[in-house]
Amino acid sequence: MKKIIVKDIEIHLRRKKVKNLNLSVHPPRGEVRLSVPYNTSDDTIREFVLSKASWIKKHQDRFKNQEIVGVNKYISGESHYFLGKKYILNIIYIDKNPAKVEIKDDAYINIYIKKEASIEKRAKLLKEWYRKELKLLIPPLIKKWEKIMKVSVNEFGVKQMKTRWGTCNIRDKRIWINLELAKKTPECLEYIVVHEMVHLLERDHNDKFKAHMDKFLPNWRSIQAKLNS
Repeated sequence: MKKIIVKDIEIHLRRKKVKNLNLSVHPPRGEVRLSVPYNTSDDTIREFVLSKASWIKKHQDRFKNQEIVGVNKYISGESHYFLGKKYILNIIYIDKNPAKVEIKDDAYINIYIKKEASIEKRAKLLKEWYRKELKLLIPPLIKKWEKIMKVSVNEFGVKQMKTRWGTCNIRDKRIWINLELAKKTPECLEYIVVHEMVHLLERDHNDKFKAHMDKFLPNWRSIQAKLNS
Protein backbone atom coordinates (compact mmCIF):
# COMPACT_ATOMS: atom_id res chain seq x y z
CA MET A 1 0.00 0.00 0.00
CA LYS A 2 1.29 3.47 -0.85
CA LYS A 3 0.10 7.00 -0.15
CA ILE A 4 -0.87 9.51 -2.84
CA ILE A 5 -2.25 13.04 -2.61
CA VAL A 6 -5.13 14.20 -4.79
CA LYS A 7 -6.61 17.67 -4.21
CA ASP A 8 -5.15 17.79 -0.67
CA ILE A 9 -6.72 14.40 0.10
CA GLU A 10 -4.33 11.72 1.32
CA ILE A 11 -5.23 8.35 -0.21
CA HIS A 12 -3.98 4.95 0.92
CA LEU A 13 -3.76 3.20 -2.45
CA ARG A 14 -3.54 -0.51 -3.03
CA ARG A 15 -3.34 -2.25 -6.39
CA LYS A 16 -4.79 -5.73 -6.20
CA LYS A 17 -6.73 -8.40 -8.04
CA VAL A 18 -10.15 -6.68 -8.12
CA LYS A 19 -12.51 -5.74 -10.95
CA ASN A 20 -13.58 -2.28 -9.76
CA LEU A 21 -12.25 0.79 -7.99
CA ASN A 22 -13.26 0.53 -4.33
CA LEU A 23 -13.20 3.68 -2.23
CA SER A 24 -13.85 3.89 1.52
CA VAL A 25 -13.45 6.35 4.41
CA HIS A 26 -12.69 4.91 7.83
CA PRO A 27 -13.20 6.12 11.40
CA PRO A 28 -12.03 7.49 13.67
CA ARG A 29 -9.71 9.83 11.67
CA GLY A 30 -11.34 9.63 8.26
CA GLU A 31 -8.58 7.62 6.58
CA VAL A 32 -9.27 7.21 2.86
CA ARG A 33 -8.51 3.84 1.26
CA LEU A 34 -8.69 3.02 -2.42
CA SER A 35 -8.14 -0.38 -4.01
CA VAL A 36 -7.82 -0.56 -7.79
CA PRO A 37 -7.09 -3.22 -10.43
CA TYR A 38 -3.39 -3.67 -11.18
CA ASN A 39 -3.59 -2.09 -14.64
CA THR A 40 -5.42 1.10 -13.59
CA SER A 41 -3.63 4.22 -14.84
CA ASP A 42 -2.65 7.12 -12.57
CA ASP A 43 -4.91 9.45 -14.57
CA THR A 44 -7.91 7.18 -14.05
CA ILE A 45 -7.21 7.05 -10.31
CA ARG A 46 -6.91 10.84 -10.10
CA GLU A 47 -10.14 11.44 -12.05
CA PHE A 48 -11.99 8.94 -9.89
CA VAL A 49 -10.83 10.55 -6.63
CA LEU A 50 -11.68 14.03 -7.92
CA SER A 51 -15.19 12.86 -8.79
CA LYS A 52 -15.59 11.60 -5.21
CA ALA A 53 -13.91 14.55 -3.46
CA SER A 54 -17.08 16.06 -1.99
CA TRP A 55 -18.25 12.64 -0.80
CA ILE A 56 -14.89 12.03 0.88
CA LYS A 57 -14.88 15.43 2.59
CA LYS A 58 -18.44 14.92 3.85
CA HIS A 59 -17.51 11.66 5.56
CA GLN A 60 -14.25 13.02 6.94
CA ASP A 61 -16.09 16.02 8.42
CA ARG A 62 -18.62 13.68 10.03
CA PHE A 63 -15.87 11.72 11.76
CA LYS A 64 -14.14 14.95 12.79
CA ASN A 65 -17.33 16.27 14.37
CA GLN A 66 -17.87 12.98 16.21
CA GLU A 67 -14.35 13.24 17.59
CA ILE A 68 -14.94 16.77 18.88
CA VAL A 69 -18.17 15.76 20.57
CA GLY A 70 -16.39 12.82 22.17
CA VAL A 71 -13.86 14.88 24.18
CA ASN A 72 -14.25 14.01 27.87
CA LYS A 73 -13.14 15.70 31.07
CA TYR A 74 -13.67 12.60 33.23
CA ILE A 75 -15.93 14.29 35.74
CA SER A 76 -19.09 13.05 37.44
CA GLY A 77 -22.17 13.18 35.25
CA GLU A 78 -20.45 12.45 31.95
CA SER A 79 -21.74 9.69 29.69
CA HIS A 80 -19.40 6.82 28.90
CA TYR A 81 -20.09 3.59 27.02
CA PHE A 82 -19.33 -0.03 27.79
CA LEU A 83 -20.42 -2.86 25.48
CA GLY A 84 -22.79 -0.54 23.65
CA LYS A 85 -24.62 0.69 26.76
CA LYS A 86 -24.45 4.22 28.12
CA TYR A 87 -23.37 4.68 31.73
CA ILE A 88 -23.10 7.76 33.92
CA LEU A 89 -19.62 8.41 35.29
CA ASN A 90 -19.16 8.92 39.03
CA ILE A 91 -15.83 10.16 40.40
CA ILE A 92 -15.52 8.99 44.00
CA TYR A 93 -12.60 10.36 45.99
CA ILE A 94 -10.55 8.04 48.18
CA ASP A 95 -7.62 8.75 50.51
CA LYS A 96 -5.50 5.72 49.72
CA ASN A 97 -4.64 3.57 46.74
CA PRO A 98 -5.43 1.40 44.93
CA ALA A 99 -7.62 3.35 42.55
CA LYS A 100 -10.22 1.25 40.77
CA VAL A 101 -13.16 1.23 38.35
CA GLU A 102 -16.40 -0.70 38.68
CA ILE A 103 -19.93 -0.89 37.28
CA LYS A 104 -22.57 0.05 39.87
CA ASP A 105 -26.30 -0.74 39.72
CA ASP A 106 -26.00 -1.43 35.98
CA ALA A 107 -26.22 2.32 35.42
CA TYR A 108 -22.98 3.90 36.64
CA ILE A 109 -19.27 3.59 36.03
CA ASN A 110 -17.60 4.51 39.31
CA ILE A 111 -13.98 5.64 39.36
CA TYR A 112 -12.43 5.54 42.84
CA ILE A 113 -9.37 7.77 42.84
CA LYS A 114 -7.51 10.41 44.83
CA LYS A 115 -8.92 13.93 44.60
CA GLU A 116 -5.70 15.39 43.22
CA ALA A 117 -5.55 12.89 40.33
CA SER A 118 -5.31 14.60 36.95
CA ILE A 119 -7.67 14.16 34.00
CA GLU A 120 -4.94 12.10 32.33
CA LYS A 121 -4.74 9.81 35.36
CA ARG A 122 -8.51 9.29 35.36
CA ALA A 123 -8.53 8.64 31.62
CA LYS A 124 -5.69 6.13 31.91
CA LEU A 125 -7.43 4.29 34.75
CA LEU A 126 -10.64 3.96 32.74
CA LYS A 127 -8.73 2.91 29.64
CA GLU A 128 -6.90 0.16 31.54
CA TRP A 129 -10.23 -1.04 32.94
CA TYR A 130 -11.58 -1.27 29.39
CA ARG A 131 -8.47 -3.24 28.42
CA LYS A 132 -8.88 -5.66 31.32
CA GLU A 133 -12.55 -6.26 30.48
CA LEU A 134 -11.80 -6.88 26.79
CA LYS A 135 -9.10 -9.39 27.72
CA LEU A 136 -11.75 -11.34 29.61
CA LEU A 137 -14.25 -11.21 26.73
CA ILE A 138 -11.99 -12.08 23.80
CA PRO A 139 -10.64 -15.56 24.73
CA PRO A 140 -14.08 -17.27 24.78
CA LEU A 141 -14.82 -15.78 21.35
CA ILE A 142 -11.53 -17.02 19.94
CA LYS A 143 -12.10 -20.48 21.40
CA LYS A 144 -15.62 -20.60 19.96
CA TRP A 145 -14.55 -19.61 16.45
CA GLU A 146 -11.40 -21.74 16.40
CA LYS A 147 -13.65 -24.79 16.58
CA ILE A 148 -15.99 -23.50 13.87
CA MET A 149 -13.31 -22.27 11.45
CA LYS A 150 -10.76 -25.04 12.14
CA VAL A 151 -7.99 -22.49 12.65
CA SER A 152 -5.73 -21.68 15.59
CA VAL A 153 -4.85 -18.30 17.13
CA ASN A 154 -1.51 -18.35 18.93
CA GLU A 155 -1.85 -14.99 20.63
CA PHE A 156 -4.09 -11.94 20.90
CA GLY A 157 -3.64 -8.43 22.22
CA VAL A 158 -5.57 -5.22 22.84
CA LYS A 159 -4.26 -1.81 21.83
CA GLN A 160 -5.42 1.63 20.79
CA MET A 161 -5.56 1.95 17.01
CA LYS A 162 -6.39 5.10 15.05
CA THR A 163 -7.61 3.66 11.77
CA ARG A 164 -8.46 -0.02 12.27
CA TRP A 165 -10.74 -2.04 14.49
CA GLY A 166 -8.39 -5.01 14.36
CA THR A 167 -5.37 -6.52 12.65
CA CYS A 168 -4.04 -10.02 12.03
CA ASN A 169 -0.44 -11.19 11.76
CA ILE A 170 -0.97 -14.24 9.57
CA ARG A 171 2.55 -15.64 9.95
CA ASP A 172 2.50 -15.55 13.76
CA LYS A 173 -1.25 -16.22 13.99
CA ARG A 174 -1.63 -13.21 16.26
CA ILE A 175 -4.62 -10.87 16.27
CA TRP A 176 -4.93 -7.38 17.74
CA ILE A 177 -8.22 -5.84 18.82
CA ASN A 178 -8.85 -2.09 19.07
CA LEU A 179 -9.39 -0.93 22.66
CA GLU A 180 -12.33 1.21 21.49
CA LEU A 181 -14.36 -1.97 20.90
CA ALA A 182 -14.93 -2.11 24.66
CA LYS A 183 -17.43 0.69 24.07
CA LYS A 184 -19.25 -1.10 21.24
CA THR A 185 -21.89 -3.82 21.40
CA PRO A 186 -20.83 -7.46 21.95
CA GLU A 187 -21.84 -8.32 18.38
CA CYS A 188 -19.41 -5.69 17.09
CA LEU A 189 -16.60 -7.19 19.14
CA GLU A 190 -17.42 -10.69 17.90
CA TYR A 191 -17.59 -9.46 14.29
CA ILE A 192 -14.06 -8.03 14.51
CA VAL A 193 -12.71 -11.20 16.15
CA VAL A 194 -14.28 -13.27 13.35
CA HIS A 195 -13.04 -10.84 10.68
CA GLU A 196 -9.44 -11.06 11.87
CA MET A 197 -9.58 -14.85 12.28
CA VAL A 198 -10.90 -15.23 8.73
CA HIS A 199 -7.61 -13.69 7.59
CA LEU A 200 -6.00 -16.94 8.74
CA LEU A 201 -7.97 -18.54 5.91
CA GLU A 202 -7.66 -15.73 3.37
CA ARG A 203 -5.16 -12.86 3.48
CA ASP A 204 -6.97 -10.30 1.29
CA HIS A 205 -10.44 -8.75 1.40
CA ASN A 206 -11.43 -10.47 -1.81
CA ASP A 207 -14.43 -12.53 -2.88
CA LYS A 208 -13.07 -15.61 -1.12
CA PHE A 209 -12.75 -13.64 2.12
CA LYS A 210 -16.29 -12.34 1.80
CA ALA A 211 -17.56 -15.86 1.11
CA HIS A 212 -15.99 -17.04 4.36
CA MET A 213 -17.62 -14.14 6.20
CA ASP A 214 -20.99 -14.93 4.63
CA LYS A 215 -20.65 -18.52 5.77
CA PHE A 216 -19.55 -17.85 9.34
CA LEU A 217 -21.39 -14.60 10.08
CA PRO A 218 -24.19 -14.01 7.51
CA ASN A 219 -25.18 -10.62 8.97
CA TRP A 220 -21.62 -9.27 9.05
CA ARG A 221 -22.37 -6.44 6.61
CA SER A 222 -25.08 -4.95 8.83
CA ILE A 223 -22.79 -5.18 11.86
CA GLN A 224 -19.99 -3.54 9.88
CA ALA A 225 -22.29 -0.69 8.88
CA LYS A 226 -23.36 -0.19 12.48
CA LEU A 227 -19.79 -0.21 13.69
CA ASN A 228 -18.64 2.37 11.15
CA SER A 229 -21.66 4.66 11.45
